[in-house]
Amino acid sequence: MITAASTLRTIALGSPSTIRVFERLQLDYCCGGNRSLAEACAQKGLDIKSVIAQIAEAENAALSDVSALTQATPTELIRHIVSTHHAYVRSEIPRLIPLAQRCALKHGPAHPEYIRIEEQLLELSNDLLFHLDKEERILFPYIEALEASQSKGTARPHACFASVESPIASMLADHEAAGALLNEMRTSTNGFTPHEGACPTVVGFLHSLDAFERDLHQHVHLENNLLFPLATALQANRTVVQSSH
Repeated sequence: MITAASTLRTIALGSPSTIRVFERLQLDYCCGGNRSLAEACAQKGLDIKSVIAQIAEAENAALSDVSALTQATPTELIRHIVSTHHAYVRSEIPRLIPLAQRCALKHGPAHPEYIRIEEQLLELSNDLLFHLDKEERILFPYIEALEASQSKGTARPHACFASVESPIASMLADHEAAGALLNEMRTSTNGFTPHEGACPTVVGFLHSLDAFERDLHQHVHLENNLLFPLATALQANRTVVQSSH
């Protein structure tokens, strides 16, 4: 039963179809997922009764891929995250940066927000690509090895950190920073809305930024709310109940 006191994280995990509602209403269910629905709606000036009604309606239209992943093992989650979301970031960043540069050069004098967005996107690119590399070289292999060791009853894998909570804390901080940069871009463009008389390049660029942010939200949700708690449970030697595929 979803109530005003339910947290965004709990709602998203229990009913993945509601993610579509959160995205549409710009309610942050990943980094800000521990807020109650009432608090999140109040901050956005949304009518909570209307939001709960939209959530109830969305529960019948499941977001199938994310729904299935709620039952995935840590290794299955990692493989999906890398092949889907990491691949998306690596393919989109080289396409978005030249678009940002063109928008800043052509429209920056009249619309300085595009100059700032170019700077923010370059910062985001550097941070995210380094972040993905750290996950794929250090954290993810360790989680996979940790899962395998528990399954086989063997010793935990060696690592350059005392506990998995340490690199997870670093990844969580990176997620917060990336989300903040994209939120600044969204705010400065009034929700990625093209300025009056915008050329097709601007329209396409802002549409792509909107899609990039939505993908990042789903990406971070899978890590913050699914993968990382599973990894922490493995580290603590707690029983992790997952379906077998």
